[in-house]
Amino acid sequence: MMNGSTGSLGNHVNGKQVQSVDPPGLSSFNNGPRHRPLNALRRCRGVLCLVIMPVTACMMMVYLAPATTFVVRFFSVHYSRKWTCFLFGMWLAMFPFLFEKINRTRFVFSGEKVPPKECVLLFANHRTEVDWMYLWDLALRKGRLQSIKYILKKSLMKLPIFNWAFHIIEFIPVERNWEVDEPLIRRRLSELKNPKDPLWLAVFPEGTDYTEKKCIKSQEYAAEHGLPILKNVLLPKIKGFNCCLQELRSNLDAVYDITIAYKHRLPTFMDNVYGVDPSEVHVHTKIIQVSDIPTAEDEVSSWLTERFRLKDELLSDFLAQGHFPNEGTEEDLSTLKCVANFVAVIGMTAVFIYLTLFSSVWFRVFAACSASFLTYATLYSVHAPQIVCLPEAGAHAKKA
Repeated sequence: MMNGSTGSLGNHVNGKQVQSVDPPGLSSFNNGPRHRPLNALRRCRGVLCLVIMPVTACMMMVYLAPATTFVVRFFSVHYSRKWTCFLFGMWLAMFPFLFEKINRTRFVFSGEKVPPKECVLLFANHRTEVDWMYLWDLALRKGRLQSIKYILKKSLMKLPIFNWAFHIIEFIPVERNWEVDEPLIRRRLSELKNPKDPLWLAVFPEGTDYTEKKCIKSQEYAAEHGLPILKNVLLPKIKGFNCCLQELRSNLDAVYDITIAYKHRLPTFMDNVYGVDPSEVHVHTKIIQVSDIPTAEDEVSSWLTERFRLKDELLSDFLAQGHFPNEGTEEDLSTLKCVANFVAVIGMTAVFIYLTLFSSVWFRVFAACSASFLTYATLYSVHAPQIVCLPEAGAHAKKA
């Protein structure tokens, strides 16, 4: 946790000359009126969205997850992940469809064009509660939506239904207690290093979303310790990022430094549900070669702080100009593919609902047993072991 000071914010702190604390930068730019009015039609559509998303997730996991995460995993962890993530990716693709095709939110990608790398560590600024959802729009364009994973707050594992999904696709829940979190992160990442399994690991080094109050505390801390005074981002926390970098360094193809900004109002989850905001999401990407990142923790700390100083400058320029440099690096999503995926997910869900409610009683028994299994596995963080060693898996083990 960051230890912000409540002492004097003058030009001298503890006898040292420091930079003055500046007021937060992006708040005035992101507190404008709603982009679209919240009318009755949008309210109805929002309610429909709140029904469709959990129901489709629930039906797909209840009927498909036991096979892909339990039965298949006995024979191959690789194929278990492959099929589980494929099905999860189908469901997850409905969110970019909602954002871009239904809500008509404009996504503007800039910076460097992102290649579809296999193993990538992404780090981004954390402006609002839904930043992490917009990374799905980039991942979908690169064919890596099914491969993206997050380190998330353990409290999110209490969300009904969605906690099943977080567990079976192997997100990493943390308690924000480093003595507890470090061994867990290292163990879970060591299990994700099979080069046959693509991985996009997304982290938010600030550790929390940006607010004016948190920004002022971050600036106080920076002033006392001779660090850059940042207006649009918080000072990054090094331990989690460095742990991920250490564990994955030998496997990484690249590191993506992602900066996210919004026009003209910060969105919330419910804004997305109702389709009232945001009007535009701007995503800037800088590709960093792993060999250009230092290895010592204190050097990584300085390197990451410098990256966030550059982010702060980039966001200040965005505030002044309304855009990031070098726009147009990614193509638009295919409407046909989005609609086809949506129809496929809804079709499967309809079949599963029919089997549960109107077919043999054994389908209801299966659904109840499956839900109980998913609840137990999520509660106790259980992943089935690979028991049968397939020739392909054995060959990989020998190489490793």
